[in-house]
Amino acid sequence: MTDKKMTYKDAGVDIEAGERFVEKIAPLVRSTFGPEVITDIGGFGGLFALEPGRYREPVLVSGTDGVGTKLKLAFLTGRHDSVGIDLVAMCVNDILVSGAQPLFFLDYMASGKLEVDRQADVVRGIVAGCRQARCALIGGETAEMPDFYTSDEYDLAGFAVGIVERSEMIDGTAIVPGDALIGMASSGLHSNGYSLVRRVVTDGLQVPLEKTVPPLKRPMGEVLLEPTRIYVQAVLSLIERFRIKGMAHITGGGLPGNLPRMLPKESALRVATKSWPVPGIFTFLAREGQIPEPEMFRTFNMGIGYCLVVGADQAQAVLETLNKDGETAWIIGEVCSGQGEVLLV
Repeated sequence: MTDKKMTYKDAGVDIEAGERFVEKIAPLVRSTFGPEVITDIGGFGGLFALEPGRYREPVLVSGTDGVGTKLKLAFLTGRHDSVGIDLVAMCVNDILVSGAQPLFFLDYMASGKLEVDRQADVVRGIVAGCRQARCALIGGETAEMPDFYTSDEYDLAGFAVGIVERSEMIDGTAIVPGDALIGMASSGLHSNGYSLVRRVVTDGLQVPLEKTVPPLKRPMGEVLLEPTRIYVQAVLSLIERFRIKGMAHITGGGLPGNLPRMLPKESALRVATKSWPVPGIFTFLAREGQIPEPEMFRTFNMGIGYCLVVGADQAQAVLETLNKDGETAWIIGEVCSGQGEVLLV
């Protein structure tokens, strides 16, 4: 027993800092609200009202994800305004695969010590991601956990909910041999494979993150922290104009691990690996880390962040529409008969 009177702050949790943090981020969060959001910040739950009569058979689609050890690069560089975009992207790109429009997003942020300005930078990224996906940041939780995390570390988790008409869901069942596979360019590594990236770049080569090394055109830290691309608006626009038969978000596991998830039985995919230019960061990692090509494709997206399957007769028109809308995309393969395998040729 101690003679000194103890407070929560003495134990490492600063309630006043938490209140300052909420005050600082409130205007940012409210900027994502539309008329469907019918509660303000500070309640115990976020309320979101669906527009009456808009949907006949609405299906809610949910997803959750994090940013992984990419956060270590944010800690090393002191840049915290981009990982929030990653957090949103990893969730909304996943629910987009079903054809769902994201409605709202929630975040969870835990840290050893609440640094108001640093955490506010993270929220700025989350807000930017929600704006790109046109969804509301409807709630969140900020936990200060001394002795669990170090004072300069934090972790993130995100949760997205979207909606799609049951009759308009995209589930891959319409895919048949002869269909075309379209790959949409990634912005770089996105948010996967960073344990291997750090092993090569910071642990092995010990490349200064402010240094530009060939074949890269920007400092290593900028390349590694480039946020994950959000495909929501481009893909939803496509769905209105073309018959999209299947989609895949290329995350951990790369093309071989994610493409089979959209395939019906007795079909496979043949992917032409030379049909798109592989960004320099991947060639750098393969060379300097002596990573075999199969391992590269199994770990990283290799420059393809999102894939679509369409009928061969629509492939060129879809490609032209994407490129005209500011996306970079290529026809990278075709569906063939098989048992769910992805053939890299």
